[in-house]
Parts: sequence; C-alpha cells; structure tokens
Amino acid sequence: MAHFIEIHPQNPQSRLIYQAVEIIRKGGVIVYPTDSAYALGCQIGNKQALDAIKRIRQLDDKHNFSLMCSDLSQISTFSKVSNDVHRLMKMLTPGPFTFILDATKEVPRRMMHAKRKTIGIRIPDNKIALAIVAELGEPLLTASLILPGEKYALSDPYEIRVSLEHELDLIIDAGIIKDEWSTIVSCADGAMEIIRQGKGEASMLG
Repeated sequence: MAHFIEIHPQNPQSRLIYQAVEIIRKGGVIVYPTDSAYALGCQIGNKQALDAIKRIRQLDDKHNFSLMCSDLSQISTFSKVSNDVHRLMKMLTPGPFTFILDATKEVPRRMMHAKRKTIGIRIPDNKIALAIVAELGEPLLTASLILPGEKYALSDPYEIRVSLEHELDLIIDAGIIKDEWSTIVSCADGAMEIIRQGKGEASMLG
C-alpha cells in the first residue's frame, strides 16, 4: 500500500522531500507532480521498479522514457548534447519541454527507444520535482501517469490513490494538476524540431 503525503507546491518541506527520496532509493515507484501533469518515477537502473511502471502503463519496448533532471549539469552523462542544443535547453528550461536526445552508453538499454537509441530529458518548472531530483543526486526515470486506454494523465491525487495505491510505494499530493502535455522537441541526429506542440512555447523553432 502506498504512502500518501501532502507536500506544499511552493515551499516543499525538506523532511518530506527526504522521505520521498528514501523511498526511491529503496526501489520504490512514486507518483509526483511536474509542471504539466502528475508522473510516475523511479531510480535509474532499478529493473524491478521500471518493470512496475511498464506494467502500470502497459508499455512496450518502443516507449521513450524520460529522465527528470534538476539542471543542465546532470544531462551530459546520459545524453549527447551539442552546443546549439545546450543553448536551446538553457533558454527553455526549467519549463514544460521534453527533449529527445541521443543516449550515451550510460543509459541502460531497457530505458531507451529500442530502435532509435534515444532518451527524453526534462527539467520541469516545478519546485517539488526539482527538490526531489536535487536530493536524489541523479536524474529520476519518469513516465507520464496516463493509464491504459486513457488520453490524459490523472490529475487528482485522491483519484490516483483509489486507482493505484496497491501498485505504488508513494503518492505525493500537490493538489489537482490539469494535464497539459509537455512540448516535445527532437534534438536527435543534429536536428532541432518540435514534434508535439504542448504547453511549452518555443517560437525560435517555428
């Protein structure tokens, strides 16, 4: 049964952030807020936790997982970033963008798109998410909380609790968050283009 804790969205309580990170480090799967929706998260490299997320979402090997990062300094270990892409990300983050980048060998194969060898990167404009990743000291493996057969992520923490409390280790309540898709920017193979327009605006990319 999942723990259920309320964290203040503007002033996250340090002890609760630490509690969440301890659950992640012990192999737990959590639901946490981002700047576009609630998301599922677990520690990189934990196969059991990743399999749990795949089971909840009913995902196959073609799904492009993302890494939730606290800042640009965390990115270079896991993705290949040119100077132009780095400048673009610096302009647009933190914010509701997912950048699709070529993955490095540090990324476990089961996390990458099976054919393209890419990984999604996010630096969200959300204080709880940023605090969790900063305390964890490494990016958080993440996927949107869109249940099978649904188009949008669950937005109400109590609905999440009713639906998933037996499949999760922690649900963070930061209030109702309306699902607004992040804007996906593909930066793989040297190109920079919007492949899904969402909440984030990037006029420089047309």
